Amino acid sequence: MGRRKPGFRKNHHFSHKNRGNNKQEPQQAKDTRKPYNDIVRENDKFVKYYQTQKVCKEEEYDEFIKSLKTDLPATFRITGSKGVANKMLEIVEEQLIKDCINQADPNEKPPNIFPLPWYPNKLAWQMELTRKDIRRCEAYYKLHNFLISETEHGTISRQETVSMIPPLLLDVQPHHKVLDMCAAPGSKTAQLLELLHANDDPIPSGYVIANDVDNKRCYMLVHQAKRLNSPCVAVINHDSAVLPNMLATLPDGSTQQVLFDRILCDVPCSGDGTLRKNPDIWLKWTAANGLNLHGIQSRILRRGVELLTVGGKIVYSTCSINPVENEAVIHRLLAETDGAVELVDVASSLPGLIYSKGMEEWLVSSRTLDFYKNFEEVDEKWRTTIRPQMFPPSQKIEKNSILINGYCPTIRTLVLFFVAVLRKLKPLNSQEKPQKTAEKGTNDDDDEESKKRENEDDAPQGQRKKRRKEGYREDPFVFFKEEEPVWDDIKSFYQVSDEFDSKCLLTRCHVGKKKNIYLTSNAIRDLVVTNQSFIKFINTGVKAFVRCDNKNMKCAFRIANDGLESIYPYIGNDRKVNIPRDDLITLLLNDDPQHSPPIPTLSETVRKQVEPLSPGSCVLIYTEETKAGDTPLVIHISGWRGTTSLRCYMDRHSTVHLLRLLGGDISKYDVNKFKKADCEEEKKNGSDKETNENSEEAKESVGVVSIK
Repeated sequence: MGRRKPGFRKNHHFSHKNRGNNKQEPQQAKDTRKPYNDIVRENDKFVKYYQTQKVCKEEEYDEFIKSLKTDLPATFRITGSKGVANKMLEIVEEQLIKDCINQADPNEKPPNIFPLPWYPNKLAWQMELTRKDIRRCEAYYKLHNFLISETEHGTISRQETVSMIPPLLLDVQPHHKVLDMCAAPGSKTAQLLELLHANDDPIPSGYVIANDVDNKRCYMLVHQAKRLNSPCVAVINHDSAVLPNMLATLPDGSTQQVLFDRILCDVPCSGDGTLRKNPDIWLKWTAANGLNLHGIQSRILRRGVELLTVGGKIVYSTCSINPVENEAVIHRLLAETDGAVELVDVASSLPGLIYSKGMEEWLVSSRTLDFYKNFEEVDEKWRTTIRPQMFPPSQKIEKNSILINGYCPTIRTLVLFFVAVLRKLKPLNSQEKPQKTAEKGTNDDDDEESKKRENEDDAPQGQRKKRRKEGYREDPFVFFKEEEPVWDDIKSFYQVSDEFDSKCLLTRCHVGKKKNIYLTSNAIRDLVVTNQSFIKFINTGVKAFVRCDNKNMKCAFRIANDGLESIYPYIGNDRKVNIPRDDLITLLLNDDPQHSPPIPTLSETVRKQVEPLSPGSCVLIYTEETKAGDTPLVIHISGWRGTTSLRCYMDRHSTVHLLRLLGGDISKYDVNKFKKADCEEEKKNGSDKETNENSEEAKESVGVVSIK
């Protein structure tokens, strides 16, 4: 996934009142919109502004501008468990690259596809092809199909190269509490989740809270997070500059404010670093963009530091080149926090990454490109938009300045990104320390009311009344109780271990039949139960069980592939079937429920395991032999034991993914859309011709009749 279009999210951060005003956009603004192919990638003010700012060496500036006018290369990351990731890496290196080279135009140089040298374990790849090249060129239709199916399945993530840097620099561990403050559209959130599950633990003790101010974009975020099938993530919808405090329950029953171990603060910005992907920015860029955003960027970063635990790390990043949005925001924080925060030197964290150090000096410009070295020089008419905090620090605050060992330890990738890593050394103020609240009551109703009062008081001023007034439109998160009627049947049928905590299962309705049952980690469950009266939770939980009313089934719920990895360790062996490669390929190639392979046609190994099983859901297990020391490829699949047949329960993209891993035939799925389009055009033309001929015959017949 690429980076967001900056103007969209930026507007929604300024004021909640402005939502929906795009309908009243002036006609003149609408008329400036042009197809990307027609956009002239020129803006004299932009060129002058950054040349004056000296964002790079003078002799490199022409090359800098030239590079901004080129299209962005396509990139992707390999995700998933270690076994699956290793197999996918093998497929990329041995099949995908060869296919691209063999299918390229023989008269042209084959495209270069290479791993990013600074990304660990060769799991991130870049191509000398743009998305447009891949989408529109028939030679790369297999590559295009690969990217689509594996992205939908969740095995790869299509993400801009520089966008991968901030999550890596956070150094997320499986036990960390992680907050993504401005998370939509979600590619970085997905990366944070991958790091959280790096040890292949299906339910780590840590979690990721992904927040965004824009309600609609939160659902885009949900889609991204769902591909990772993690029970350790929750999506919330708040203005990150005034994000409410969250509470967690302690062992003694009291509650305490949550302070996060890692925070990603990828703030809304002018986005002029995304010109290669969003060339329409050439048309609307002005120096005022950065000035207007500096304040909200600073407030979001400040709030992030308040929510960070002492010793924790926060990454501040933008896709802007402007020092007013970058270094100036960092300097301002350091100056205003009295030594509570320090910059972390991460220059050696990503070996092989080409970058420049942060700027030590810069100018601040008005919208008419009047440049100033300090606030005292600023013309009176600009003093409402240009503020003292936007300038480089004076000697008076050198101890808090960004300068460490003579240089600025922030990262500016050439050219598109700015990243700074900060560590919190002490609380910002005395009120910030986590405060324990009263022990929970024994009466459920009293307990709920007390939690509401506590949480309402904990929300920032001005937001409490708003929350009570607006309410939430989301379906409720209803967690299982000790005696849940449907749980006994599920537990008995799948022989679920007593170690499994059924209270972490939830549905999205209070009444009626439970259709889908979702699973969260203990920590996420506690956050939702304790905070949902004043935190707007959009989504959480991974689908674990799905209602499947079948007269031949003893249990009304089947196992969902989404949450299978999380519940697999707790399922009894009676519903597990070890399946050889050839049998699994047979099941995958016969994915039509009406034509599932009869059990007698499968191998004896499978027949012996399946015949004693009662009809219903089961788990198919494939284990591939590997070299000594390598992480084995183990695949768990939700299967269905019918009365006479066996099949896999999965969607088309997952089917293609598994066939690809197993080396099966995917030709029936690997459709060449160009030939398909040609066939459809031929059919259409043939149909049109036949229609015209019939029409002519009809006219002649009418003519004869009329003459008579």
